[in-house]
Amino acid sequence: MRALAIGGSAAAIGTSASTPALAAIPKPKWQQSIDRGLEYLSNKQSSRGQWNTTVYPTAMAALSGTALIASGSTTTQGPYARQIARAADFIISKSRGNGLIGDPQTDSRYTYGHGFAMLFLSQVLGEEGLLDRREEIVDVLARAAVFSGNAQTDAGGWGYVSAKEGNDFDEGSTTITQVQGLRGCRNAGIPVSREVIEKAKDYIYRCKNEDGGISYSSRQTGSSRPAITAAALAALYNAGDYDSEHVPDMLAYSKETLHDIGGAGNSFGHWHYTYLYYAQVVYRQGDELWFPFRDRLYDRIAAEQRADGSWEGQIHPVYVTACNLTILQIDRGFLPIYQR
Repeated sequence: MRALAIGGSAAAIGTSASTPALAAIPKPKWQQSIDRGLEYLSNKQSSRGQWNTTVYPTAMAALSGTALIASGSTTTQGPYARQIARAADFIISKSRGNGLIGDPQTDSRYTYGHGFAMLFLSQVLGEEGLLDRREEIVDVLARAAVFSGNAQTDAGGWGYVSAKEGNDFDEGSTTITQVQGLRGCRNAGIPVSREVIEKAKDYIYRCKNEDGGISYSSRQTGSSRPAITAAALAALYNAGDYDSEHVPDMLAYSKETLHDIGGAGNSFGHWHYTYLYYAQVVYRQGDELWFPFRDRLYDRIAAEQRADGSWEGQIHPVYVTACNLTILQIDRGFLPIYQR
């Protein structure tokens, strides 16, 4: 069953007696920003279900579709049902015989799209009312999970392509994408190898430095990356690893480097990517930490929106807009993967 939206009631988002109910109420300008962003994404989608960005078509469709689901629509209900259904159809059409969701001929970093596609379809599955579509999504996700397992490197991570094609190269950001996608699959009832997840968790821990931060790769330790650290924490939480001995140090490092919502310096230019994950981390800590952080983060995001409803940033406005919309709607509870 869908969780209530944040504006529904204080109890719907876990407001305690010691937390003023007013703190749970979103500002009207945030909703206005969300509405404009959703309309931008909706208008930019083609009739075939993709977003014509020329780069990373599978990832763009998955991220945009996820942002639309975060608003409360499903493939069959809500103002963006048609767009979500089209996105699902497009991503399903990208499923290949070996389980990869994407096109290695046109995407040199296809594992990103594959991971985001698994995450999106796993969120679609729970609310899909059509039996034939459910069966198709289950088949696509089951094969996709197997592909991810086969694409994992010996070290336990993932690179921009499968391990065999990429000379066993791996790095943190695409590893996180695979872990979250696989966790989404597992939550949706898709079989996922426990060994694959455990190897991925060990990989993350081997990337950890003395300051609590996570390096770009297990082969390049010593230089911590706040963005990768926040993403790794989010992935570990998704994997149910809340009590690891490594988590407190990683959380302390993330708070020190990211909690004041500074400029791009701490995120190596990937500000929106960084806060897509760090917002997940803070939200999981509870309302006392989340509400004041949320207010500052949402105010900044809303203030930076362009007149057409999009946001500027690295890669493409569709990518940045999808990230920001997911952040702005994370505590509505419509995306199972991000629920507390």
